[in-house]
Amino acid sequence: MLEKGENDIRLMVRGVDTPYINALRRTILSEVPCMAIDEVVIIENSSVLHDEIIAHRLGLIPLKTDLDSYNLPEKCSCKSEFGCNLCRVTFTLDKEAVDGVTTVYSGELISENPNITPVSDKIPIVKLAKGQRLRLEAYARLGRGKQHAKWQPVSMCAYKYLPRININTNCDACGECIKVCPKNVLEKIGGVIKVRDVLACTLCKDCVKACTKKPPAIEISWEENSFIFSLESTGVLPPERILMEAVKILDEQLEEFAKKIGEEVQKT
Repeated sequence: MLEKGENDIRLMVRGVDTPYINALRRTILSEVPCMAIDEVVIIENSSVLHDEIIAHRLGLIPLKTDLDSYNLPEKCSCKSEFGCNLCRVTFTLDKEAVDGVTTVYSGELISENPNITPVSDKIPIVKLAKGQRLRLEAYARLGRGKQHAKWQPVSMCAYKYLPRININTNCDACGECIKVCPKNVLEKIGGVIKVRDVLACTLCKDCVKACTKKPPAIEISWEENSFIFSLESTGVLPPERILMEAVKILDEQLEEFAKKIGEEVQKT
């Protein structure tokens, strides 16, 4: 682990190939479930926005998720399109502008489960002029990013090769490579060019192009099967939980794939 914050994590991953690390990234984006508002019943709306726009905005509000207490709708024992308390959370909102223009925020959504609430209370939904009112019920369910982007638990998920920087002995420390580096990877100490932060390198190779030596005195490459993996949660789940769920799901998919291949081999 290189860095860890409340909603972000950065890891160094060794001993895996590109297809695996990319499969992990795609699993996080499309398979790890989280809560999002999926259905809205508008009871009263006298605002300037259409019902559909308000419903769309509600769907994109990130919700804190409890994966241990709720089932995916297709895996719930209720088998109902309306859902139950094991696969659905109900939100209500009733706001009226009395004295003047009022902004309705995500924090005014009242959840039946205090553990399933908007990640932020300050996401604006709509502005109401004096006398206007918005009253609705909204239903949140677990879903996956492959169904809709509102069910993606991350705002960023990416990886890059672990950079390798080699400065040759014919370097005259002219400093041109330092000037062009967008990430301040290099520095000059005692008349010698040194690597300040190899992990910040983006492999753009601008430093190689800027080098006045022919051939260039600096070489940029990367380590095979070594990656820097970065993940930023929207706040719906802790980043480490997202990562572990993705590994679990990917392992299950690989086991199922191997099983299917074995069955086909036996048929032949």
